[in-house]
Amino acid sequence: MSSASLATSTAKLKGSARKSPVSFFEFWPSWLFYAPVVAFWVVKSIRYRSITLPSLANPPINAGGICGESKNDILGLAGPAARPWIAPHAALTVSGHVDADDTGRALAAMEQAGLSFPVVAKPDMSCNGVGVRVVRDVAQLADYLSAFPRAAALQLQALVTYEGEAGIFYIRHPNERTGRITSVTLKYPPAVMGDGRQTVKELISADDRLNAISHILLPKLGARAAMVPAPGEHVALVFVGNHCRGSTFKDGLSIVTPALAARIDEIMQDMPGVYFSRIDLRYNNLEALREGQDFKIIEFNGSGSEATHIWDPEMTLARAYKDQFFHYGESFRIGAQMRETGLKPIGPFNLLALWQSQKRLMRAYPAND
Repeated sequence: MSSASLATSTAKLKGSARKSPVSFFEFWPSWLFYAPVVAFWVVKSIRYRSITLPSLANPPINAGGICGESKNDILGLAGPAARPWIAPHAALTVSGHVDADDTGRALAAMEQAGLSFPVVAKPDMSCNGVGVRVVRDVAQLADYLSAFPRAAALQLQALVTYEGEAGIFYIRHPNERTGRITSVTLKYPPAVMGDGRQTVKELISADDRLNAISHILLPKLGARAAMVPAPGEHVALVFVGNHCRGSTFKDGLSIVTPALAARIDEIMQDMPGVYFSRIDLRYNNLEALREGQDFKIIEFNGSGSEATHIWDPEMTLARAYKDQFFHYGESFRIGAQMRETGLKPIGPFNLLALWQSQKRLMRAYPAND
């Protein structure tokens, strides 16, 4: 989506122009911003006598989705009502031997799942878009697989071409008949519109938001920064719509309608045992999304997921922490209810080992788009 489209969309959404291209805390070091969140987690751990209790907020997911969860396993939970809303995908585990025919196996898996190029290749266990890449032909697929860690799992997913991207947070307590949407984030990946004269770097400099995050964008662009786009040419600067990659996140809770809430609840009711999740999806247009139509789910996130609307440039620090505390507090409450049924949370050392394993894999994944 172009910068002009972003400005129009956000003005309609918020009813006013943006006050600042970035919030004053938006790009604080992680240790600084999350220190109060860690303190909150510790307080809740003492209150509920378990530091890993949120692992029970989604019992069928490994560690509840705090970390180390399998994207393929989560999508495999979907029943017949949820499945049509999920982008088609195929699971694959790379062979332990370099000379194995992983490409042939991948093509067979794609055929069985009804997939054709282009597809999105992504690690089965990862976060923040690490290792995610668009694969457009057999040669690119072979390159991706050859660079992937041996014996590691991945996912090949249909490339959803809907322009809009959103994250919808859903919470349902085990004793509740219906759940609720507690957060909506509308995501706008950074892009520029060519004028036939300026380079991509110059176009970035001319945009307040993009210029403010140019330190994030330019190193990844490389030689593309010197390209001069044709007049009217839309140039996407990243593929993955992550905040850490420079996307603008807007608080979109105001778009929620009874129709959208009912649709999301219908889908989540067909994901047995998933009570606390951020649903990442792509949508055709906001009007259709409000009606619960024309969208495809890319993935479901678990107890470690964040209500990402807090990164709206207009967000206040006080509300950001309030919303963080609310969501993580809910994960403890749901975990406590599930513990009463006899379930036990993952052990702290097992969770640490899972986190370390995920970190090792993420360092070995191919470069993302």
